[in-house]
Parts: sequence; structure tokens; C-alpha cells
Amino acid sequence: MSVPLTFEGKVVLVTGAGGGLGREYALAFGARGASVVVNDLGGDIKGGGKSSAAADSVVEEIQALGGQAVANYDSVEDGEKLVQSALDAFGRIDIVVNNAGILRDRSFGRTSDLDWDLIHRVHLRGSFMVTRAAWNHMKNQKFGRIIMTSSAAGIYGNFGQANYSAAKLGLLGLANTLAIEGSKYNIHCNTIAPTAGSRLTETVMPPDLLASLKAEYVAPLVVWLCHDECQETGGLFEVGGGWMGKLRWERSQGRIVRQKNQSMSPEGVREQWDQICDFTDATKPANIQESLNTQVEVLSKLDSDEGVAPNPTSAPSLVQPNPTSASPSVSTGINPAEAVGQKMSETSFSFSQSQCILYALGVGMSTSDPDHLHFLYEGHQDFSCLPSFGVIPAQAAMMDGGLGSVPGLDFDFTRLLHGEQYLELFKPLPTSGTLTSQATIADVLDKGSGAVILLDVNTYSGGELVCFNQFSLFIVGAGGFGGKRASDKAKPTAAAPDRAPDAVMTDQTTRDQAALYRLSGDWNPLHIDPSFAAMGGFQTPILHGLCSFGFASRHVLKQYGNNDPARVKTIKVRFVKPVLPGQSLQTEMWKEGDRIHIQCKVEETGALVLTGAYVDLHPAPDTSADPPAQTGSLQSELVFAEIGRRIKAQGAELVKKVNAVFGWEITKDGQTTAQWTIDLRSGSGALHQGPYSGKTDVTFTVSDEDFMEVVQGKLNPQKAFFSGRLKMRGNIMLSQKLEVILKDYAKL
Repeated sequence: MSVPLTFEGKVVLVTGAGGGLGREYALAFGARGASVVVNDLGGDIKGGGKSSAAADSVVEEIQALGGQAVANYDSVEDGEKLVQSALDAFGRIDIVVNNAGILRDRSFGRTSDLDWDLIHRVHLRGSFMVTRAAWNHMKNQKFGRIIMTSSAAGIYGNFGQANYSAAKLGLLGLANTLAIEGSKYNIHCNTIAPTAGSRLTETVMPPDLLASLKAEYVAPLVVWLCHDECQETGGLFEVGGGWMGKLRWERSQGRIVRQKNQSMSPEGVREQWDQICDFTDATKPANIQESLNTQVEVLSKLDSDEGVAPNPTSAPSLVQPNPTSASPSVSTGINPAEAVGQKMSETSFSFSQSQCILYALGVGMSTSDPDHLHFLYEGHQDFSCLPSFGVIPAQAAMMDGGLGSVPGLDFDFTRLLHGEQYLELFKPLPTSGTLTSQATIADVLDKGSGAVILLDVNTYSGGELVCFNQFSLFIVGAGGFGGKRASDKAKPTAAAPDRAPDAVMTDQTTRDQAALYRLSGDWNPLHIDPSFAAMGGFQTPILHGLCSFGFASRHVLKQYGNNDPARVKTIKVRFVKPVLPGQSLQTEMWKEGDRIHIQCKVEETGALVLTGAYVDLHPAPDTSADPPAQTGSLQSELVFAEIGRRIKAQGAELVKKVNAVFGWEITKDGQTTAQWTIDLRSGSGALHQGPYSGKTDVTFTVSDEDFMEVVQGKLNPQKAFFSGRLKMRGNIMLSQKLEVILKDYAKL
């Protein structure tokens, strides 16, 4: 049997709860442990009169069943009073069910100002006033559940209910916005359109139908939507008679009825009307972002030869693709014959260690992970630059190299989207210096609803090729010029294997992740300015796609590359959907030889962010074929021999105290000449010459001479570390535990 849903400790306010649906909601919540505020003005269905009897009766029913409830008799227009009743009686407010309503049915021509205003005051304004009064309390406690009550009349319209229908559909718009604004505070808002027997519906439904549409058949949906387990928000549900279903908007594929630089006409609309209204293969936009991204989400499915209709009276017909001609339509602004092969101005990119560190922080690295330190601390012996940093100088070349001035590429930059990214590294990136980049238009493709520009960028250090990037840029609305749809110059994506991932790694981004990443050079206000993001249809600034790229690639580097930047050969991703700062990025990985297939998703929603992606790794180096040279003349050998004797004598005790593995690299004349492993984690401990087969907790690198001075107490280890004479990597705090085997240095 499933675990019952309970509401212990929760406080619920139900408006219009003196009878019908509201009464059923109040009783259901009360039976499941919630404290209930039963609001009812006690008026008639037209809003007249007032009585406390209805609310009192429901309170008595709840209390008789062992529940807690209080009555409230205020109008929903006095929302503060309703919420204050909850605070006075129970100290909090968690759930608001906006149910109160009246009717003033009139045919539209007979609807008076009063008929209109009164309906809106009770239904729309009343729900607004009550919810606003509860809103800040819900925000502060990071929990809230809100129900708006619409109706079939609001969704579909109904004769004689123009006032009621308008108010009810207005509630849906209110709820959808509250769902967006409340998401980061764990406030969920959903809308129901119930069909049930009540004093409001008895005027429009026959008696036999009313008898089968009991209010108790609606309450279970409301209870579930208000439970903390339910993550639904922004939903619209029809419910009645034991059936319930979710509604969503649907949109036809539509038609483009214009040409660039040509006027539109109503005749052009007329000619395409059947196609405009054809719901075959309809789309279902779920938010304003998807609605505004029409050209990307919808029009990309249309072929160029059927997506643009000519103006039958004046405009020339669309030039059709001609495989033997390089001349496109002059109206598109895109001419591959002119653009392909064009080189942009060479750019230089100067950077320091600080920018490498800033980038690493921008893609989620943290000192809380010891493995990240050699990307975050310039004093670390193995301080390195993340491989994915290679996109930064290339992106600077794209932005500063004059893409907009390339002949044959006349387009609106506000319609430029980043589709795919490919990075190939020919050697590890330096941690500082000046890089030069040369960008070339590799190809231009016609996707019908847009153009794709393949931009190749070679980046050099001192004349030596360091890395290569290919940006796949989608220009919305710039297609239809008669070009080819594919190119052998495009770096391909690769589908992930059809099996469970071999490894999964998840990191939560911070609320300031985009603000931090943009300091690496992508200054687009879309990632920082809420008002600018809103113009693009986003409820909040979004994370950079290349930031997600950085998260996913470093996940692979840690899981399969031992955090060695030299292991990364290529990275390829396709950008699918945006990420909101604060969401968690989950990278799924499949290993097939030296290729790691990846896909990245938002853990909280399951939405895919990166697809068709992979990281190619160089094979791991074979260290066994090149052992360190042994001279036989190192003073440290005698010390390690004594350490070995101590471990044999008291190894079990040392393992209990230390529980760590230490690696030593002894150098002479700047070259590693001996390696030792002190294993005080396994069995009774051990010392052996050579590198450890697994992963050490901390590794020391020191010259033979300095090692002897440290052991003899002549050189303070901390001073040796800060001066660079003693180098450590790993969990350096464990070095303090070495005292138990290095004490009594005179005997050593």
C-alpha cells in the first residue's frame, strides 16, 4: 500500500469553503492533519447577503473528526484579513486554495458595468488579494502551494458568461506568472478547471448530470497538487466525475508569409491560410521562451521551398535551390560564394595565471575538492590550465575579428545562436602568455529557417598551433538562399550508446555562476541583466552554453583523465537548452575506447542541455617503461631504509594512527632520481621503492640534499614549502602525520 499523503504542521486557507467544492477541500485537508482556515462570506451566488453559518458548519465538521480549523467571514477582497486569521490561529500560512466565486450571467449585450466589475472583483481581484497577502510569508519560509480555480467557460467560452469567462481565464494568466516567479522559493502554483455539482453549476447543468459530478471527485487532485512531494507547477487541469487531465497550448506549424526586404500583404496571408491553420504535426510551446523562439523551435522544421510564400501581386517568387548556380537570392543577405574562405582579422589574446584560475572557478571548480587545486593555485607544482579554456581565445577572435564585416554575411546579430562547438588541442595550453588566433569562414549552410555559419579558428602560441575551434553559428531567419544543407567540413556529433551510463557526475551551479563565468570574456547581458533576459523570453538570466561545456568536459577529465590536461584531445557538443544559475548539471558518460560519449542534463528537471557530445582522450602514458634513474649514491636511501625498519616493527600501530599513502620523488640536479612509497593505509603498512600503483594521498618532491636537511631538523618544512624547495600535491594537511615516523631524526 502506498504511503498516505499527510499535511501535519501545514496551514491551509480555503476560500469559499462553506459548501460545494470548497467544503470538500477543507474536509480533505483537515482529515490529513492540516490546520484549516475555512473562509466563507455566506452570501448568495450573486454575491448578495452575508452569514457565518456556512463557515461555522464546516469548522464543526472538521473538529468533530479530530482536526483543527477556524472560521473566517471576510470578503476575499480583504485578503490581508483572511491570511491574518491563519497567522493568528496557527502562526503560519502554507497553502492557499482560491475557490470563492459568484455568478452574474447575462448575454453580452445585457451585461452591465456592475455585472462585469463584481465578477472580476470576486474571482480575479479576490484571488490576487488573498494570494498577495500570503506571498511573502511563503517566500520567507521557502514553501508555498497555491491553487487558482478557472473553469471550462474561461478556457473555451460559454454563452451568457462573458464576464465570468474573462475573469476565469485571467486567473490562468496570473497562475502561470506566479509559477515562474515562485519557482526559486519553492512556491508552486497550479490552476484547475473543475466540473462538479455546486450552487454555481446547478444553473447551467441538468440535475442528472449534477448528481454524478460530486465535489468529492475533485478534492484528491487539489490535495495532491498542494503536497510538498508534488513538483508540478504552472499546470492547468480539467477535473470532474473522477476523471482528470492536463491541458496545454497547441500551435500549428504555421507559415512564413514574407520575404526579406519585401512588403507583406493580406492576399499573401489568404493564399497560405489553410497551412497557417493546419494542426498536423502541431507544436506545444510550454513557456514564453519557446513561444518567442518561433524561428528556432518551429520554423526550423519547414523546408525553404515551402516556408516562404510569394506575394502574388508584387513580390518576386523565391529563388529555388539550384545546384549548378552559386548565386543566391539577394534578399537573404547571405552569399556563400563571397563568404566561404574569407579570413577575419588576426587577433591576439594576452592572459595571466589569474585568468586561468578565474575560468576554472567559472566552470565550477572549488578548493573543496583537493583534485582541483592544481587548476586553482598558481604555486602548485602541477599548476595547469583547463583544456576547455581553449574556447576563450577563439571566442575573442570571433567577437573581435569582424564577423559582421565579412562579405556575403549580412545578418542581424540579435538572431545569432550558438548551435555546436568543437575544440581540438594539440598540446596543453600555457598558463600565461599571448595567443594569436586566425578565424576563417569554413562553410555556410542553408537550413531553410536559418543559415549556419561554420567558423574555424586556429590559435597559436609563439607560432606553434595550440588548439583549433569550430563554432557552428545559427542565424535565425537567414535561410532560403538556395545553398547546400550539409558540409563535410562540419565536425560531426555522435550519439551516445544505447545503454545505461558508465559514470555519472553532478555539480550544482551557484546563483552567481553566470556572473562569474562572464568575467572570462562573454559579456552578453543576457547572462546577468534580468530585464535583458526578459526581452529574450527568459524568466531569469541564463548560464552561458560554454559554461555548461566547461562543466561537462572537466567531469570527463576527472572521471577518465586523472585530471591530466595532456590527456584531452577533442571536445564536441551540441547546445540544446539553457541552464538557469543555481540548477545542477548532471553529466552522463559512456566509455568506448579513448572516446567518452557524454550528454548533460539539468538534474532538477531532466531537460537535456548538451547532446551528441563526446571527449576524445589520448591514451594514458605508460610509466612502467620509463622508471626513474637510480644512482645508488643518495643519502636519502639510508633514511628510507630506516623508515622501512620502523614500519616493520610497528606498522599496525602506524597504520591506525596515519591511514594514508605518501609518495616521495627525490631529485638530484633537477632530475627525479628515486621514488618511494610509504603505505600506511593497507594491512600492517609497507615501504617500497618506486611509484604507488594506486593514488597517493599526498606526494612530496624534494632534492636529496633538502630531504636530509628536513629530516635532520636543519630546514623547517614549512619554510621549505613556501620557498619552493619542498613541493607537495594532494591533501597536504596529511603531511603532519609523517611526524610519527620521522621523529628522532638522530637515529635516522
